[in-house]
Amino acid sequence: MSDERPVSPDDDLVQVLDQEGRVRDGATVPDLSDETLVDMYAQMRLARHLDERAVSLQRQGRLGTYPPLAGQEGAQIGSTHALRDDDWILDQYREHGAVVARGIEPEYLLYWKGHEVGNAWLASRNIFPLNISIASHLPHATGMAWAARLQGDDRVACCHFGDGATSEGDFHEALNFAGVFDAPAIFFCNNNQYAISVPRERQTASATIAEKADAYGFDGVRVDGMDPLAVYQVTEAAVQKARDPDEGELRPTLIEAEMYRYGAHTTADDPSKYRDDADVERWRERDPIPRMEAFLRDRDLLDDERVEAIEERNRERVADLIEGAEAYEPDVDEWFEHAYAEPTAGVREQQQYLRELRELHGDDALLRDE
Repeated sequence: MSDERPVSPDDDLVQVLDQEGRVRDGATVPDLSDETLVDMYAQMRLARHLDERAVSLQRQGRLGTYPPLAGQEGAQIGSTHALRDDDWILDQYREHGAVVARGIEPEYLLYWKGHEVGNAWLASRNIFPLNISIASHLPHATGMAWAARLQGDDRVACCHFGDGATSEGDFHEALNFAGVFDAPAIFFCNNNQYAISVPRERQTASATIAEKADAYGFDGVRVDGMDPLAVYQVTEAAVQKARDPDEGELRPTLIEAEMYRYGAHTTADDPSKYRDDADVERWRERDPIPRMEAFLRDRDLLDDERVEAIEERNRERVADLIEGAEAYEPDVDEWFEHAYAEPTAGVREQQQYLRELRELHGDDALLRDE
């Protein structure tokens, strides 16, 4: 049996910017204000800096296991800007950029520090609780979109997931149901080339992930996920089909965003075991941040002074986020809230022990105690 798998074709890949940040021949720049374009760039840089600091915090033991996003900012920021603020976003776990675009606060870091209050805060930004079990949030996206349609609510549900999720049964069930019942959902596959250590070509014998939509009776589209303007463009078109089609029924869309994660799958992973540095460097030539910066400089919307001002604001913003998260005082009852439907005798005994420990020695004792 051959190990060869089809290679994704490039002729159907939607792009607005080339690798140098120039508008491609025949491409149309989305109708966005100058301010919005600069905001998208600033948010991508904020997400990248936050990512770098989060990895450092995890290495210092100040944050739990963390999934780096570097390389995927264009897809996350571009797609979120195409949504309304009241549209639902259902993330896997790496979509920190989508949270940045919705208005990140210290509570988001608290999730990665192990506090449930972080998940509760996400709902205030119309972001579904983060999902660690692969693909199990896809049926929820279909259900939320279908419920909105039945209720006459024009909100859409945009569901992010990785290429590995397409190998799960939940992927088939969610897309099949959405196709049959015209659920206004957007299924956004962040194809970053690896499901932990398994490359895309070992996930499926299909030449693309987007073409899988054919089996479910709706459109699939491939886009350069490291081109934020192209991602915005295809997501906006998908939103149109899901919210207010020019003709016919509301329809779902499967978007396959081609991209690459520069870092590890999570901080518990060592990507050097399954890929080489030369491959990473080839993909760095498509980095969404310098591409967007070159585009904005060409339009006289950025210069060295404005870039430095954005970097300084981002450094201050991330420092404030970290300071706010680390100032949080944990509630010992919260730690056990979702362990059992009703607290067991053992749980109550542990809660009482921790309360007494805090009263005697303060919060630091809770962090030191084993």
